[in-house]
Amino acid sequence: MTHSDADLSPATPKKNIVQTLELDLRLLGMIGAFAVLCIGFDLVTGGRFLTPRNIFNLTIQTVSVAIMATGMVFVIVTRHIDLSVGALLATCSAVMAMTQTQFLPNVLGLGLGHPLIPWISIAVGLLVGTLIGAFQGWMVGYLTIPAFIVTLGGLLVWRNVGWYLTSGKTIGPLDPTFQKFGGINGTLGATGSWILGLLAVAGALYGLWNSRRNKIKHGFTVKPLWAEGVLAGIITAAILGFVAILNAYEVPTRKLQRMFEARGEVMPEGFTQSYGIPISVLLLIFIAIVMTILAKRTRLGRYIFATGGNPDAAELSGINTRWLTVKIFALMGALCAISAVVASARLTNHSNDIGTLDELRVIAAAVIGGTALAGGLGTIHGAILGALIMQSLQSGMAMVGVDAPLQNIVVGAVLVLAVLIDIIYRKKTGES
Repeated sequence: MTHSDADLSPATPKKNIVQTLELDLRLLGMIGAFAVLCIGFDLVTGGRFLTPRNIFNLTIQTVSVAIMATGMVFVIVTRHIDLSVGALLATCSAVMAMTQTQFLPNVLGLGLGHPLIPWISIAVGLLVGTLIGAFQGWMVGYLTIPAFIVTLGGLLVWRNVGWYLTSGKTIGPLDPTFQKFGGINGTLGATGSWILGLLAVAGALYGLWNSRRNKIKHGFTVKPLWAEGVLAGIITAAILGFVAILNAYEVPTRKLQRMFEARGEVMPEGFTQSYGIPISVLLLIFIAIVMTILAKRTRLGRYIFATGGNPDAAELSGINTRWLTVKIFALMGALCAISAVVASARLTNHSNDIGTLDELRVIAAAVIGGTALAGGLGTIHGAILGALIMQSLQSGMAMVGVDAPLQNIVVGAVLVLAVLIDIIYRKKTGES
């Protein structure tokens, strides 16, 4: 071996497959834990947990908390907390329910079933959520009241504002178009789902190719082609597998017969129809993409993570941290309103207990997903996976027959354990 060879050998240590594929170890650990959880529950329930029907239900039940968890990442990253998200969801839900059942038909004269009713209701809900969030952010940022206190007050205030708006009544049924955002009442069907799946695969593969091209262009080292191929294969299999599972859940025959009878037709012999991807899941995917771009590719995202890493340094470098706080809480409020659309549409009505304890589920999802309570670290995809793990845990225990108090005990224990594992991981890898 020459002298130059000896110099080079320690500089180029042999990489294992995980390092070669440049996979996030924490994310892999979470996916592994999720897989173990699902397989475990499937074995205990005699194969009922991993059926297309249960997976479909699991996805639509996760959406509401997952949407809010994406916003909670930004809140926690900047060293704040929002305990009012469940109560704010309830207020937004009450506002939208009253808008479409009372205000628009009685005051503006729009008849029930008018095509504008759902969209005006959603716009009003979004406006209310954003304004309430901005108001809370202003109190935190400009009046320097701790976020814990502001949002703890918000939890009590907004939960009961929602109650007064509806006089404590359940409001429904909601507009049929509005209900399509809830899951089972609004899906793409088999063909639409496959088209969307293929477009998603094309987009993901283009993203991989574009990333490789940019790295080569700027002189960065790139993964070997075989590693890119493996990664592309995993992504393609995951997307198309997810679509195939949701398409395997078929609309019950009785429901199909009623649909045909309502149209005055006779259902053909052997006719079947798949649900496919729910519109609410599509909405979550869209929000996840937007929030990820916001976090990684925009000035706002850079400011959020810089402020979370070191608030004093961020302020000294010219970042208006007070105004940034208002923006983050306003965004959180808007996401609560979107979650209110999904949650009330899934129930087909507004009930006063909607969103109860959601604040704890949302914070738990973000923290289990790797968001550091000390600030500065967190990912959108991690929070969504955290929400899915939480929902899987609760759904699985319910299927096994575990009673509600014990379910909450287990969820609480899992949350503490997840944070402990995260702290140990960060210490080992040298992350702050």
